[in-house]
Amino acid sequence: MTALTEDDLAGIDSRLAGTDALLATEYPGDDGTRQPVHTLYVPADRYDPELPSRFGAQAAEAVAAFGGTAALAEAIGLGHLAGELAPLVDAKLLAEPIEDLRLDFEDGYGARPDDEEDADAVLAAQRVAAAVSAGVAPPFIGIRFKCFEAPTRRRGIRTLDLFLSTLASLGPLPDGLVLTLPKVTTAAQVEAMVSLCEVFEERLGLDAGRLRFEVQMETPQLIIAADGSVPVAALLHRANGRVSALHYGTYDYSASLQIAAAYQSMEHPAADYAKQVMQVAVAETGVRLSDGSTNVIPVGENALAAWQLHARLVRRSLERGYYQGWDLAAPQLPTRFLATYAFYREGFAAAAKRLDNYLHGSDAAIMDEPATARALARFVVRGLECGAVTIDEVRSATGSEPTELVRLAHPKLIAKEA
Repeated sequence: MTALTEDDLAGIDSRLAGTDALLATEYPGDDGTRQPVHTLYVPADRYDPELPSRFGAQAAEAVAAFGGTAALAEAIGLGHLAGELAPLVDAKLLAEPIEDLRLDFEDGYGARPDDEEDADAVLAAQRVAAAVSAGVAPPFIGIRFKCFEAPTRRRGIRTLDLFLSTLASLGPLPDGLVLTLPKVTTAAQVEAMVSLCEVFEERLGLDAGRLRFEVQMETPQLIIAADGSVPVAALLHRANGRVSALHYGTYDYSASLQIAAAYQSMEHPAADYAKQVMQVAVAETGVRLSDGSTNVIPVGENALAAWQLHARLVRRSLERGYYQGWDLAAPQLPTRFLATYAFYREGFAAAAKRLDNYLHGSDAAIMDEPATARALARFVVRGLECGAVTIDEVRSATGSEPTELVRLAHPKLIAKEA
């Protein structure tokens, strides 16, 4: 016998209906699509369809001049994995040296005459379309336009308009199209971008909701506003699901806090605080995170020190749950992939064994809870997507197909599809 009636239970359901709706709409979880391990920024006028292969070749040449990928792995502290990493990274630099490419019309491009930027915006769209048509575009590609502060607002919007209008006139928009809104200070700027996306969709004949965008977190006003609120959390829920990612901006954010230039870094305590706030804000919203960059480029006599720094920063971000970061030059690509691949390969055997146990009961000594199993599956899937581990390794070590691990990693997505 039980004390509660159906009416009692229905009353509880009614009381919590708002919570149920909030969780379903505002915290849908990750959508299960691939997240790139990095975003490479290049000035927009320097892009052409051959740029990725050219950067891959330049990266490979830099490594070869050092003595090879295995030698570089040894030099940055990954000698124990050098034999495994070298062929994987060499193959990556040849086949997919850039996972996400951003054609920059902001800081990397600078202020130029309007007619010059107009022409470059149109040309950028034409070149992106050509690269997609030829099958040589990175999986993710797009532009960063100028911010919505008063001095640059109309220029940034015009560049975005020219780029999107031209791209849409040349065929369907690329699946991996990414738009980046920089130097966001208030949630109102995000709402303005949402409004623009709606207008573009209507005027260009795009499906509703087709356009999404990244927000660059480069100002302290997004961490704590004048009224004491946390705008970075609020803006996600005022964007109608259009914000795809938050990207930390190392140098603008640090400068806003008056941190001396010599100490502006992804690992400064101020950066860690901002990124932890961002991490809490996006939890279960489906919005991704990206760390910033280091402007120390591996060239000349300081190349090794720069490689060591970059590899350490990449690894540090990964350990803290930031699975993406910025790169600024071709010589940073080898250490991006070496450090990333080492992170996933070092943890793969243990994660795979625990997944095998969870899914097939192969080792009674390990008893993971569902939440931990989801984290293990996400870890393995991320490693597979970027090329750190192979499909055959995943099948052999987990006894499962990758699709099964994706379903385990993203149960909300599977439930939604069902």
